[in-house]
This record gives sequence, structure tokens and C-alpha cells, in this order.
Amino acid sequence: MNDFQNSIPSAACLVVKLLVSPHGICPGILFSMIMSFSSISTVSYIDELGHHDDNARLAPTMENTYQMGPYKRFPANAATDILKDVLTSYLQEEKYEVEWSQKMTKTLCEVIRARVKELMIPRYKIVILVHIGQLTGQCMQISSRCLWDTSNDTFASHFFKNSSLFGVASVYAVYFE
Repeated sequence: MNDFQNSIPSAACLVVKLLVSPHGICPGILFSMIMSFSSISTVSYIDELGHHDDNARLAPTMENTYQMGPYKRFPANAATDILKDVLTSYLQEEKYEVEWSQKMTKTLCEVIRARVKELMIPRYKIVILVHIGQLTGQCMQISSRCLWDTSNDTFASHFFKNSSLFGVASVYAVYFE
């Protein structure tokens, strides 16, 4: 082999040896092979194998259970109690501020989600909505729509208000077949 073939990465050496004919090197094919092996990858760091974010998970593939209904229904009363407790404990003494309410809605959602997941009800997808607003004599209506299976899906909601703000929290439990 000459110096030109020694400079090719080892993975391509076998291919190069196969391309060398008894009459010499096939220059067109060898050039395209060298260009493909010496090109720089444009794949980002996160897309490479072994460099994935720990939080990103692949969806698990599960066997069919042929279970069409829940073994245990979602306890809406327990969820309502959780909403009352969380909204009252976090909002009781607070005054309304715009920046604070943006952060508090996220905090309340995380706390409610953790408390509802402690109920350990399998096969329910949990959706949590929290609204915080200022009390200034305004009128407001909050509504939501979704596809609903009345025999399995349920929700819980609670309204809280103090002298300067109101809070509405809703938990939707949608059965996952």
C-alpha cells in the first residue's frame, strides 16, 4: 500500500483493498470513498449515541393488557381535598403580584402533581391547570373542553380567594387504556 492508502481511516482500508484491481486503483470510486470517510459529521452532540439528556426518556413499549376499564377509579374527593389544602396553604397570606403569580402557578402545579401521584392510581393521565388572578371587581369565566369518557374519566376543581387574589386549580384524570 502507498502513503495515500495509509492515510485512510482503518474502517475504509478493507474497502480500499477491495477496490484495488490488478490493473491499479479505480480512481473515481476510491475518491468518492475517501470523501465519504473523511467528511465531517454535522450531527449535533445531543444526537450522538451515549450523549442523551437524562430527562429525555424513550416511551416504553408495553404488552396489551386488554383491560378496558380501571381496576380502581380515580378518587375525585381526595383530589379535591388536595387542591383545598395546597391552595389554602400557599395563597392564604399572599398579595397579588404579576411576577410572583407566574412563578407560583408553576410551583402549585408541581406540588399538586406530586400530591396526586402519591395516590398511586394506575393508568390515569393527570392534567393540572392553575389560574391565579387579581381581585379588582372583574368578572371571569374559566372553561375547558376535551374528549371525555364519562364512565372512566373524572376531574376535581377548587376555587380559593383572599383579599387581593383568587386561585382556581383543576385536576383532570383521563383513563389511559
